[in-house]
Amino acid sequence: MRVTLEDLRLFAVARSLFPPTTLKRALGKLGFVQADPIRAPARAQDLTLRHRVANYRAGDLERRYPALGIEEDVFINYGFVTSEVQTLMHPRTGMSWSSSRKKRAQALLDFVRARGEVHPREVDAHFSHGTVTNYWGGSSSATTHLLDEMHYYGMLRIARREAGIRIYAVKVHASSALDPAARDAQIDALVDILVRKYAPIPAASLTAVVSRLRYAVPQWRRHLRRALLRAKGRLSHAQVDGIDWYWLAGEELRSTADDTVRLLSPFDPLVWDRRRFELFWGWAYRFEAYTPVPKRKLGYYALPMLWRDRVIGWANLAVRDGRLQSEIGYVSSPPSGAFSDELEAELQRVRRFLGLD
Repeated sequence: MRVTLEDLRLFAVARSLFPPTTLKRALGKLGFVQADPIRAPARAQDLTLRHRVANYRAGDLERRYPALGIEEDVFINYGFVTSEVQTLMHPRTGMSWSSSRKKRAQALLDFVRARGEVHPREVDAHFSHGTVTNYWGGSSSATTHLLDEMHYYGMLRIARREAGIRIYAVKVHASSALDPAARDAQIDALVDILVRKYAPIPAASLTAVVSRLRYAVPQWRRHLRRALLRAKGRLSHAQVDGIDWYWLAGEELRSTADDTVRLLSPFDPLVWDRRRFELFWGWAYRFEAYTPVPKRKLGYYALPMLWRDRVIGWANLAVRDGRLQSEIGYVSSPPSGAFSDELEAELQRVRRFLGLD
């Protein structure tokens, strides 16, 4: 069968926007949901999940987090992973801490273990480690910085959040003594999670996303190139217009698009790979929250607007005086026919999601 770009685009939309299910099942299907703190009009993780979870409301993920069997962690970005995915990544090794930093970490670990759960402010008050320069050039609590490192290396977990602040607890991972075959099997499983989430994926994007697993498994960084070669050998594959595309073996490309408008998060699986976005929809989406206002073309937090299987524009949404305000932009002229009614139906779904209905 000859595969076309339209086949790939329809397939991408249908498999990513699966029929809405429970929150736990949706998280299991996705494996990883990228997080972002900006709320415009809701956080990215909520905007992603509302399309895939029946009757989802903004904040459900944070409210139900302790009972979902998920963890906050770094995968290819920071976000939420299932416990199964986290098990494939830990324990992480390779930290280059001084002996004094190891002693501080051990003391902090003992303190958290004794308390059960701790707020960073409580830890800082007890240890008073001072400040350090953080990654963005500002000043952060040294204790908070150490908590973040200990969380990354799997010594701590995020038990829950209070008003958005991480509450830490001790985490214990199984031994990492794996033989080469078992190690490769774990890396391959992580690659397949990525492919399941972002397929069909062009070859250049597959290379880039597999390389980002160096954040998930720094201990296996030097094995990722061979993992990429193994993936290309086992995945389904087609060449379209000179570009190699990959997806999970056994999945069929046949699918159709329904007459639905969806406003997607900037970090939605359908949007995240900007290279694929341009190939599918013929224009470049840019996330402009950190772009100076005079240089913005789409808006502060423009949500790509999917109509059927085409991203035809974007929307900037805000809540003012309890009402949803929307500014809609189009790549070309807006479609005629059923589109306007479907756009209003999507805006009503957003109001319900935000609790404004």
